[in-house]
Amino acid sequence: MTNSTSPSTNKKPFSISQIKAYIPITLDMNKLNYQAWRELFETHCTCFGVLGHLDGTSSSTPATAKEWKEHDGLVKMWIYGTISESILDTVLKTKATARDLWLSIEGLFRDNKEARARNLKTSSAPL
Repeated sequence: MTNSTSPSTNKKPFSISQIKAYIPITLDMNKLNYQAWRELFETHCTCFGVLGHLDGTSSSTPATAKEWKEHDGLVKMWIYGTISESILDTVLKTKATARDLWLSIEGLFRDNKEARARNLKTSSAPL
């Protein structure tokens, strides 16, 4: 594992029972709140020593596999608890890691931003 806190010594994230108390907004395609949600989520994960599950710097080894999966599952549950049902339906996949979900969500919003920019250019073009 490359992050400084090994999963077996980091029980702090498991003290979170209500993610909405820490991340009070729900990520939604229609609310244009991705940047705020992302900042809150990354800050939360940093404070609880599990940011590596989002940025890819945390990895499992044979010695840490069980604890790593538990932490990864917890981060996934935090993601699930802070996104709209329509986003959940889009990104929910079996065997996905928290990093996989994070990248899928990022892709949704990056792609949507590019599509909106194209639509604006098209709609403002002179006839």
